Formats: sequence, structure tokens, C-alpha cells
Amino acid sequence: MTSPAGGRSLELYYIDGRPDGMVTAEMFNWTGHVLMAPRTQLGQALARKESAYARVYLLFGEPNGEPLAYIGEGEDISARIKSHDVNKDWWTTAILVTTAGNKLNKAHARYLEARLIEEARKIARTPLENGTSPAVPGLSEADVAKMEAFLENMFVVLPGLRVDTFIQRVRTPAPHVTPSQNAVVSSPASATPVSAGNELFVLQNKKKGLTAYAVIQGGEFVVQVGSMASPAWSAKDATPGGYGKLHEELRRAGVLVMDGPLCRFVQSYAFSSPSAAGSIVNGSSTNGAIHWRLEETGESYKAWEARKLASPIGQPA
Repeated sequence: MTSPAGGRSLELYYIDGRPDGMVTAEMFNWTGHVLMAPRTQLGQALARKESAYARVYLLFGEPNGEPLAYIGEGEDISARIKSHDVNKDWWTTAILVTTAGNKLNKAHARYLEARLIEEARKIARTPLENGTSPAVPGLSEADVAKMEAFLENMFVVLPGLRVDTFIQRVRTPAPHVTPSQNAVVSSPASATPVSAGNELFVLQNKKKGLTAYAVIQGGEFVVQVGSMASPAWSAKDATPGGYGKLHEELRRAGVLVMDGPLCRFVQSYAFSSPSAAGSIVNGSSTNGAIHWRLEETGESYKAWEARKLASPIGQPA
């Protein structure tokens, strides 16, 4: 699911004045109400009146250093959370989602739970402890539309609380045209043409025999489907940025699959920066500003960016 287009205004309220304490999140013109609480403040969170409302909830933790989540629903969240507080010792943060005026009923909450589990498993960014995927309950056409709109707003709010479970970085590849003859292609699968009008960047690692392509789309650095990548993260590289974990995540999610001795991107994927993209491609920390180059001219991303910034607004670089 993609977030709705257009600007949004998110209001975060730090209940006790601390960024690591309880936080509420609300958006203008949205009835949803989100409360995030650390486990150490669970008692205070469940004492709030909205804890007795019908809602969905999410539990997050990192047992053994790996992320894990649980998604549930209930008519009275207090009882459910207290049960999980006793029976699940791995989670450290709870997020409770309801509406102003307690307008979610049991069927709504079950629908949201099923759809959240469905989306989380499709994106595969955070493993779930949920054993099964519940069927989406039947709702009226009008209620389905309302709940899908509610979910779209949730997927805008949750990243504001540093929850990236539902951030979809898989992208539709650009329409195909033929790359120029300057590119050195390691295999037919890595020859990923891109649409005219999008500058095509290429990263080549001759030592590993791989080539990857990327374009900038909607302000994101998108490695294109068919690009090749290292099959594993280098054991010699303990990158502070966590790119090693991201490489594992992309393997687990099926974005990177083995293709002979290398991995191949079977879906286009949006990265936060050229360095993040280059690090995943090479399997080790990489200065993407230098190693990504315009496929047509060989100019580095760094030089291309400087040229773009130096150009007058509205004038071609």
C-alpha cells in the first residue's frame, strides 16, 4: 500500500516531556489517535481512558538483537496488553491505535489487524510473532473504504514514531529503453534499461563481476530491477549504518535472490542515499557519491549533483 499524495501535518505530543517516554500522534482531519509507550510506562499508558476503547495494537522489540513485532486487536486493550505483558517478555514498546470518541467497533479492529499483518508480511521488513494471518473480515463497501483510508493515514503517522515496518521501498521500474554502449554489463539480467528523461547511474564492481543501475525517481535513489549485487555482506565490514542488516533484510524479503554466484534485484528498490544503495550492491561500505556514475558520460554522482546545484533554477545543468 502506498501513502496518499499531498502534504500532511503530524502533531506529536510528548506526554511527560521526554522523547523516550509516552508519545501521542495525531493528524489534522483524521479521527485516529496513536499512543506509543515504552514497556516501563505500560501502567500509565493503560490508565488512560482510550485504553478501554476498541483498537489495534503493535508490540515491538529486538530479542537476540533482531527486530520482532506482534499485531493484535481487542475491544478492551488493557486486558489484552496485560496478558501479553505477562506471556511475552521480548517486547519493549507498545503502540495503541484507536479513534477519538471510540468510533472503531470490533469488526473495524479485526479488519485493521488483518490488513496490518498482511501488509507487514508483504513488505517483510520486520518479522512477526503472529503465528497465522487472520482472514480479512467482511465489511460493507463503505466501511472497507473508511478502513483503507484509516490505514493510509496510519502508514503516514507510524514512520513519524520511528516505526518503519510498513515503509514500502519496492518501486515500479521505469519504462525500458536501451542503455548506451558505455556500460559494461556483467550478465543479461543486469542490463536494466531505464526511461528516457531519467539520468541512468551505473555502479560496476569488476572484481566481483557485477553491474547495477539506478535512477532518481520522486527524490529517491532507486536501484533498478535486474541489477546485480554481492551475495552476502563482507565479514570484514562492520558498518555502523546497519547496511549489513539491510542486506539480510532484502534477502529475507525476496528483493535480492541468488542468481549464480551473485544476487539479483528482482524488484526495483528505493534507498535513502547513493551510499546506501552502493553498499548493498557491493556488500560492503561504499561511497556512493563516487562509485555511482552517469552511464552515458562516466561523470560521478558527486560531480553530477554539484553541477545540478550550480545550475540556475529552471535551467538545464
